[in-house]
Amino acid sequence: MKPKHKALLLNFIAFMALFLITRLTLGHYVPMSPIFLAVISAITATVFAPKFGAVNTQGGKKVMMKWIFIKGAREV
Repeated sequence: MKPKHKALLLNFIAFMALFLITRLTLGHYVPMSPIFLAVISAITATVFAPKFGAVNTQGGKKVMMKWIFIKGAREV
């Protein structure tokens, strides 16, 4: 699998996991319209999900992760 495709897949998985966790948790505890639940969950997942990207290095392409809770970027 190419690093670019792997990064795209990891971005999707991280976003979807946080979106579903937020959506189900808020839906269980806060009675709200489904549209507002989806919007709030999407914004929360966008902010808190780790970002993955393919980076060219001297050793070739690598998948790197950048996250709000970790300083700098980490190799995956």
